[in-house]
Amino acid sequence: KEDKLHDPLINEYHVRALGIATDAELKAIDAYSFKVNDALKKFFLSKGLILVDFKLEFGRFKNKIILADEISPDTCRLWDKRTKEKLDKDRFRRDLGNVEEAYQEVLKRVAGVGL
Repeated sequence: KEDKLHDPLINEYHVRALGIATDAELKAIDAYSFKVNDALKKFFLSKGLILVDFKLEFGRFKNKIILADEISPDTCRLWDKRTKEKLDKDRFRRDLGNVEEAYQEVLKRVAGVGL
């Protein structure tokens, strides 16, 4: 991510060419990404939510690759399993309304508490 460049899309070839990460770091990022994907899909499905897609941001801490991002309706696309209702940032992007209510519904399901 680079705010000054409006967060351009880059792939592994760009990463290598720019010297942003080593091959070993890219492998670690891939491995973490697949593990996170598997865990999140199962978790959200158990809450009646479909994980459509998500983004992850990685960084370095003490020379190790770490996950450096949040998991929220701002970073994931989450749909109701039964109705396919969007319960994420797309409610705002597509002017669907009830953004706060959708986020509260996700929180209620994830935390298992009434609001």
